[in-house]
Amino acid sequence: MDLMEAIEQRHSVRSYRDEPIEGKVKEELQAWIEKCNQDSGLDMQLVLNEPKAFDGFMAHYGKFSGVRNYIALVGKKSSNLEETCGYYGEKVVLKAQQLGLNTCWVALTMSKGAVKKNVKIGPDEKLVCVIAIGYGTTQGIAHKSKPMDDLCHIAQKPEWFVNGMKAVMLALTAVNQQKFQFSLDGDQATAKTTGGFYSDIDLGIAKYHFEIGAKKDRSIWIS
Repeated sequence: MDLMEAIEQRHSVRSYRDEPIEGKVKEELQAWIEKCNQDSGLDMQLVLNEPKAFDGFMAHYGKFSGVRNYIALVGKKSSNLEETCGYYGEKVVLKAQQLGLNTCWVALTMSKGAVKKNVKIGPDEKLVCVIAIGYGTTQGIAHKSKPMDDLCHIAQKPEWFVNGMKAVMLALTAVNQQKFQFSLDGDQATAKTTGGFYSDIDLGIAKYHFEIGAKKDRSIWIS
């Protein structure tokens, strides 16, 4: 499947089968994580066969079950760390979907103490969140989305911008808040958050989706 198909088919999954990630799937996933780390400066780490991070009250409250694998999103502390984690974390999420795996972004429901026992975090680094990953018991269900005009107040939208926004509407956000706004300036775009918790992570995810839908690279953004 291509990336747009991965966007359309990927939904959050919280229940996983007891099936290990191994062989070619593991190799391709690890190689992709390493490439994304090189491109971003992050230190995303794949942790396999370790169920304790999802063994606390909050994990049960979040209705997670069978989670034994996750990706820890770690990076050097900076003002744009969360957005970078969202952008490159979503690159990994969509690659996982292409490999036949399921995922779920996780923040509040993980046991950070258990995660930190299995993840290397430097003195100048921060654990932002994790991504549960594995073979789901289901493929999840689609989330509701705000209308496009609520996410970009633009009367005349070129086709590439509309296509980008269609992909944005499929982007996962914390509690489905979609607290971001996209704008158009000539042949370039801008995107910003409008507040809310984890909204910078959400923005990074949405910006990567926009690039895929619009068929543009990172040069589309006005810095």
